[in-house]
Amino acid sequence: MALHGISEIIVYVTDMAAAVEFYRDKLGLAIAWPPDKDDYSGEMWVSFQTGACSLALHGGLEPQEKQVQPRFGFKVEDIAAEREALLARGVECSELRSPGYGVHVVDCRDPEGNGFFLEYNEHH
Repeated sequence: MALHGISEIIVYVTDMAAAVEFYRDKLGLAIAWPPDKDDYSGEMWVSFQTGACSLALHGGLEPQEKQVQPRFGFKVEDIAAEREALLARGVECSELRSPGYGVHVVDCRDPEGNGFFLEYNEHH
């Protein structure tokens, strides 16, 4: 078996309309499916274009206390500027941290508490 990279990440959400608004309007991701809808509240599946790996929201999750879950990250060129832009749009973001030489990270959360991060790596 030969794995060829991650093709999709699924994030389970309770409020699809709010989740779509966050990922589309606050993070600026383009919707891949279903396109051109005015109201996403009744959708069970919405996917976003994020490069080689798509990000999909899966609706219908019953509200429950969040536990440790996988996180996903976005590569950025200017991590300080991206952090400030997200903060200005009301996104919850941590301070910039450097977990290793040449690696800079900002941790963020969506409205349902799902974690993701921004990363600038001087070596990649």
